[in-house]
Amino acid sequence: MRNFSIYKNFIFIFTLSSFVLADQSTSHDHASTTKYVSYSQIGNPADVLELKTEMSQKLKSGEVRVKVLAAPINPSDLLQIAGLYGVKAELPARPGSEGVGRVTEISAGVKTLKEGQLVLLASGNTWAEELVGPAAGFLPLPDLGPIGADVIEQLAMSAVNPLTALLMLTSFEDIKEGQWIAQSAANSAVGGYVIQLAKQRGIKTVNIVRREGLADDLMSKGADVVLIDGPDLAEQIAEATGNASIMLALDPVGGDTYGRLADSLGYGGTLVTYGVLSGKPATLNTGKVIFNDTRLRGFWLYKWYQTATMQEKQEAFGQVIPLIVNGTLKANIDSRYTVDQIEQAVTRAWEGGRNGKVLIVPSPLE
Repeated sequence: MRNFSIYKNFIFIFTLSSFVLADQSTSHDHASTTKYVSYSQIGNPADVLELKTEMSQKLKSGEVRVKVLAAPINPSDLLQIAGLYGVKAELPARPGSEGVGRVTEISAGVKTLKEGQLVLLASGNTWAEELVGPAAGFLPLPDLGPIGADVIEQLAMSAVNPLTALLMLTSFEDIKEGQWIAQSAANSAVGGYVIQLAKQRGIKTVNIVRREGLADDLMSKGADVVLIDGPDLAEQIAEATGNASIMLALDPVGGDTYGRLADSLGYGGTLVTYGVLSGKPATLNTGKVIFNDTRLRGFWLYKWYQTATMQEKQEAFGQVIPLIVNGTLKANIDSRYTVDQIEQAVTRAWEGGRNGKVLIVPSPLE
């Protein structure tokens, strides 16, 4: 019942035009400075990112000031800085695609937010101590009651990876309870969310990783099978599932893993690619694709945000936010850094062998 209530509240406030608060504009003296991360050239994030300081801006009509509480470093952030993403940044640029913050000041005319409210940072530029912008650029969260730092950190990661997992799981095939899916990079943030969402729906998962020592963590999230990638992957999957017909496979790796997942699919199954973590072009047995009627699809969340209707966005967020708040959906966190430590933060985020997300936490969470 609590989940349903949160869902209704979230849908209500997501539609900004229908959610109106009394004008509660506040005014503060902001003759202080604030720090943010910027870059003016494309390249290795550790080399091109700069820590900058500016005077806190005075609010214009319709704007709000938000203290950034936490913001993740996603692979897409690093790829864009390196010039390897599907959308080129306009330089100079301020990185950071998502996060969570708290409203600290509102200007006259703002009726959709109130001081002290938690918001998702929907307009980017999140690797900073504070953000100033139009109220419409911040997505208000419902009153969640007393929540700890752990929930705040999880909410900071709610706009990218949980939605990616949900949409890939539900948009391409109608997977029923008891059926199997397969995914590579199962120890990634998206992989963890796929496991948890599938478990909730009674869907069984084959989870492929590239090194030993990850099975216990994945099993604790609800994984049914964990396998090490290799040339015999399709045979491993068939043996582990009792030759079940795999109708959906998810791959952010590319290279040989892509073809191996394609070979593991049942007749008419769908392989969805959403990344190239290996840095290598996908290999594929085209004969098997033809004779097995394999469907090859791509998924890019950026495009979904551009094309989805307001109702579709409401429904998606309405599914993931309650599950994050009640702890059903949870991502591992590798480490936390302040804005001042941005070079160390992106270096760590770029490294292999992690088992969790790197977060920018500008100041200690209460």
